Amino acid sequence: MTEAQPSKQIMGPPADEDQVDLTDFLAHLQDLLVENADIREFLQDLVDMTARKLTREGNTIACGVTVIRQKKPVAVADSDPLARKLDDIQNSFGDGPCLTALRTRTVTHVPDVHKETRWADYMKAAACTDVGSILALPMELNSTAEAVVNLYSTSPHGFSHDDMATAERLTATGAKAVYLALKIAQLRDARENLAAALASRTAIDTAVGIVMAQNRCSRDAAFQILVSASSHRNIKLHKVAERVISHVAGDRNISTAFEE
Repeated sequence: MTEAQPSKQIMGPPADEDQVDLTDFLAHLQDLLVENADIREFLQDLVDMTARKLTREGNTIACGVTVIRQKKPVAVADSDPLARKLDDIQNSFGDGPCLTALRTRTVTHVPDVHKETRWADYMKAAACTDVGSILALPMELNSTAEAVVNLYSTSPHGFSHDDMATAERLTATGAKAVYLALKIAQLRDARENLAAALASRTAIDTAVGIVMAQNRCSRDAAFQILVSASSHRNIKLHKVAERVISHVAGDRNISTAFEE
């Protein structure tokens, strides 16, 4: 059984031609970073653009990407139903060229799906689809996240020497944008969590003031009353606070939101 080989530097087209392609690709990636607020939307645009870049007349390329983040759902995007189906099949088996590329951090190439001897179960299922060859490239993200680009050609031997070189360059460039997109998403999540925490704190402070007025007690005593109610009713403290405020306010709209 053949093992996946470490990635090797692949020579591609002349530097000036390559530079034009990468400059255009990078410019589009920058636009995507600005336009997309959600990481999945960004990844979807990324796979669509990558598939278009690699598709040639008579050789259609489908693209998928899988991003694994700590304490977050796996983010997946596919350029078309073929890529989605093959990614789903591979994930159901828990093994295949793309997962191997992700685990070993090496480029993994399947020249001909019908003649491949690795990953027997997956290849048997893949052979029933329109895929002819597969190329999987790990993304170097330099973070706790991991990602892999999955390329599927409808033709056997669908990835030429130059195609593989271009795919490596696009993946390396795309990895930088994915890293930035993940960082932006992380900062956005932190901001939203902080805003939610501050809003909860505001509601609790308001409820404490109400309890102090009703019971003519100290701030600490009022806070303990809320904590006790939260514990006995098995309700989160900020929910107890919101109920106290709602009971006192009636139909009046008393804002407890933190204003930035």
